Amino acid sequence: MKKILLLCAFLFAGLGLRAQTLPWSQRMANTAMHIWADSLPGANWSYDQGVVLQGLQSVWQQSAKAEYFSYIQKAMDRYVGTDGTIRTYKASEYTLDNILPGRGLLLLHRVLNTPKYYKAAVLLRKQISEQPKTPEGGFWHKNRYPNQMWLDGLYMAEPFYAQYASAYHEDTDFDQIADQFILMEQHSRDSKTGLLFHAWDQSRKERWANPQTGLSASLWARADGWYAMGLVDVLPYFPANHPKRVKLIAILNRLAAAIRASRDQGSGLWYQVLDKGSKKGNYLEASASCMFVYAFAKGVREGYLPPQYLPVAQKAYEAIIKNFIETDAEGQVNIKGTAGAVGVGGKPYRDGSYEYYTSVKTVVNETKGVGAFMLASVEMERLANLKAGKGKTVLLDSYFNNEHHADVTGKSIPFHYKWDELDNNGFSFLAQIFNNYGLHTKTLNEAPDDVNLKKAAAYIIVDPDIPKENPDAKYIEEPHIKAISNWVENGGVLVVLNNDTGNAEFTHLNKLMAKCGISFNQNSINRVVGRNFEQGAINIPSDNSIFKTARKVYIKELSTLQLTKPAVPRLINGKDIIVATAKYGKGTVFAVGDPWFYNEYTDGRKLPPDYDNFKAANDLVNWLVKQIPQTKK
Repeated sequence: MKKILLLCAFLFAGLGLRAQTLPWSQRMANTAMHIWADSLPGANWSYDQGVVLQGLQSVWQQSAKAEYFSYIQKAMDRYVGTDGTIRTYKASEYTLDNILPGRGLLLLHRVLNTPKYYKAAVLLRKQISEQPKTPEGGFWHKNRYPNQMWLDGLYMAEPFYAQYASAYHEDTDFDQIADQFILMEQHSRDSKTGLLFHAWDQSRKERWANPQTGLSASLWARADGWYAMGLVDVLPYFPANHPKRVKLIAILNRLAAAIRASRDQGSGLWYQVLDKGSKKGNYLEASASCMFVYAFAKGVREGYLPPQYLPVAQKAYEAIIKNFIETDAEGQVNIKGTAGAVGVGGKPYRDGSYEYYTSVKTVVNETKGVGAFMLASVEMERLANLKAGKGKTVLLDSYFNNEHHADVTGKSIPFHYKWDELDNNGFSFLAQIFNNYGLHTKTLNEAPDDVNLKKAAAYIIVDPDIPKENPDAKYIEEPHIKAISNWVENGGVLVVLNNDTGNAEFTHLNKLMAKCGISFNQNSINRVVGRNFEQGAINIPSDNSIFKTARKVYIKELSTLQLTKPAVPRLINGKDIIVATAKYGKGTVFAVGDPWFYNEYTDGRKLPPDYDNFKAANDLVNWLVKQIPQTKK
């Protein structure tokens, strides 16, 4: 018996050690899936579930581990019927809180193309259309809170609204989305601190509302956190030329300055009531601190905030781990210090006073803290290599590869190897890796020429069209070859991801590749029957000069390469050259006979865990960034 106990102790210790080698985001995600193994807390569709699922989505997209996606799907399927109805959801309540979980529906629909998730999302979008509004057009927080806008609501509804509008072509909605943030800042901004009060009653009738301003009494930290996260989450979806986008960025910068000024100078964290510091009863609060770290880090990474906010985020994040994160004997990570549910009005009545907010007890592994910590952790992890390609642009060709299909709305859209595609065909995971290295991911819809290539550090040509895929297929002609080769010669990095014979154009592409001594063979190797993945396996030696961490990858149905100088092989499988590179003038060319790095084989959902395609994608981007000539200062 003693030996068995010792063995168990040893095994638990081993699990703990392995857990500690994972990033904090994954350790927190694993805790969430452990303590809520059967279902997230609560019997009803709720925002508490939504914030945890947003954290898990972020972890999945950064780690490419399928278990996080599977958990999200399981959580949504608990509520969403095959006809798209949402169990326990009541549109007639008109509560913005119910919109937040809908972001999981948008993810699932765009990844899986399953109709029920779209139908359920449409229900939430219909609620937004019918949501009661103040005379100025601000959404009521809930039907039972007439004429009231709460900061919470900006995170609950607007990121879903922006994602939906972007994905399903409702561009006119961005005006209304922007107005919610603009109205809330106009009415709730404290002129002394620049912070925002939790709630505003347009009618001034509520007992908690100031009779002159309609504002609640306190500057509650998590409310400002919801609002700040809402801003950085809607901005990526805003059309670049939208006239109100610049207003939202200005609001974010004003709020960020106020949040930074309100932090505890010693710890770098934030108090439950932001402007009262260490006044008796006040306490440093975990969820708001995580939210501010998330907003600062993402704001800088996306270019909305200046770099000076990174040290603030870094100090606060380290303090979060020191003050709020604990690891138990089994290696499970727990977050303490998160205030429980908070609001104003209702029954029992909440008056919004300092005494009310500071009387709220903190909870270990409270959903808001768990979700916000995952979000903050992923953003901090994404900063590790940000300087490597900061400010550079990688262009993805959508001229030679320009297939279209009708989406769920009936609109014809480009598809197949596009940055913003989340399904198997897309490059969204590759895009995130490029973004993690500081590069902007943009699309070139026109023919490449000296002008549009000049702005790019890297240019990707993938799977050039043939007539069976695109009746209007565009071929790589002599003017394109001249422009591309001149650009490479001057320092550009060209990435060519071809396909196997019968699925891509070879003749014109090979005229371009001949410039650097590379030719794609018109063949197709690694034919795979069903899910016999070993037929597509390629082992990578540990001394490979590009793929430093990937040891075994899956590439099926690809064309091999023939080389002449200056090209050199970079990955050989038996007698077949799989990957090659070439120096051409000041630039570099990378070539492989398969799109390879698309979501189907990088997002973790399909391949067995012993395949390293996601690692290979990270390795490639790391190597490509190093090929970009450094700009002289």
